[in-house]
Amino acid sequence: MYKKIAIKALVVILVLFSINKSWGQQIEAIEKPNIVVFLCDDLGYGDLSSYGHPFIKTPNIDKLAETGIKMTNFYSAAPVCSPSRVGLLTGRSPNRAGVYDFIPGPKKSEDLRDQVHLQKGEETLPAMLKTVGYETALVGKWHCSSLFNNPAQPQPDYFGFDHWYATHNNASPSHQNPKNFVRNGEKVGQQEGFSCQLVVDEAMSWLDNRKGDNPFYLQVTFHEPHEPVASPEDLVQEYLPYSNGLAEAEFFANVANVDKAVGRLLDYLKENGADNTIVIFTSDNGPETFTRYPGAKRTFGQTGGLKGRKLWTTEAGIRVPGIVNWIGKPMFNGTTDAVVSALDFLPTLAEITGAQLPNRELDGESFLPLLKTGKFKRSTPLLWGFYNALNEHKVAMRHGDYKILARLKNEGEYLPQIMNVYEGNETLIKSSQLTDFELYNLMEDQAESVNLIDEKPELFIQMKSLLKTEYNSLLEGSHIWVKSE
Repeated sequence: MYKKIAIKALVVILVLFSINKSWGQQIEAIEKPNIVVFLCDDLGYGDLSSYGHPFIKTPNIDKLAETGIKMTNFYSAAPVCSPSRVGLLTGRSPNRAGVYDFIPGPKKSEDLRDQVHLQKGEETLPAMLKTVGYETALVGKWHCSSLFNNPAQPQPDYFGFDHWYATHNNASPSHQNPKNFVRNGEKVGQQEGFSCQLVVDEAMSWLDNRKGDNPFYLQVTFHEPHEPVASPEDLVQEYLPYSNGLAEAEFFANVANVDKAVGRLLDYLKENGADNTIVIFTSDNGPETFTRYPGAKRTFGQTGGLKGRKLWTTEAGIRVPGIVNWIGKPMFNGTTDAVVSALDFLPTLAEITGAQLPNRELDGESFLPLLKTGKFKRSTPLLWGFYNALNEHKVAMRHGDYKILARLKNEGEYLPQIMNVYEGNETLIKSSQLTDFELYNLMEDQAESVNLIDEKPELFIQMKSLLKTEYNSLLEGSHIWVKSE
């Protein structure tokens, strides 16, 4: 009799264990948030109304900031598109991946730029999330390989995107009626509409057709407001009274059209029960310079008082809007001056979802405390080594309230502008010395106007020493391209 009772008890225990395990799995699935990352192209720090633009109306993005966290010291991984995107995806300085500058299409260039791509050894944010049950999609701009939609180089699916609807670089011939999108390896052909709206259409279609209830990671990489700019006529007419001519009105309307696209996707999420969704909004780098190249005729982005623009290592090249909102969950609400980077997305989302971090050296760190309490103080400096900088200083580091910049000199000559690092110029770069330093307190002088080297000599010595240590470490870990790769 006792044996039968023991057997029955064991059966009950096993059943309860099974039920509890099932409940645990369900709770775990529920607790994993959906994640949406909006990434604009060339959107300046001052281009949103919530960041001070006097004319452009961005109510949907502003509401994200108002009900979430608006970051005033948020940084991109680079002052130009391709390395910035690589940094976001990997949580590592893009130099480690060998993506130092924007990636052109194949040109058989002498400096091997036509072979530059995000390499198979790199571990990415979507691939990491897939290990804990996420479904993933990329809609918009890719720009992490020179050979797009070509099996000679890994494409978005290799790096963890279950679904991808993307272009190599810009929407062509413009944002209106683009014809260069590829969906999962198949060319889409001519489409009608504006790029940001088409991208959101694709996002909603993918969400509609997902199978099961797994959490999702959706990366929405708008082409706007990068040239060639094209905007809806009704919005252009709306902004003409506030603009200095048609070209500026088209730019203002372009940003406003992005806001409408963001609003459409947020409305979709609300209507479809997005009660546990992390939404991040940011830009890949600062605003383009008007007429820097012949096609840049509608580049009227604003820097919000920061120094420089895109391709500069001063603040306007790398400090961008940064907004995070955890829809449906309690979180800190307000504006923060904490120093945060796109490099931090991967480790932060790993901690939130329980995913294991890649077994690689990371440069980002989790800012989860910021979401919980509004407080975050990063323990590691942020470093940029951008060898094609339009300003003189190719190396910059933010640590605490301060930023130090340096030029590079080799045998008495300043380092020329360099787009790629390969075996032909590796020695030149690695033997160059940091020089011509500048030091700024960004909490008091975000315009980088007062060099503090003479005023704070002890701090300068400390910052210079730290910069040399961090930069030498980055040089050691940077990928060098060779002809055989």
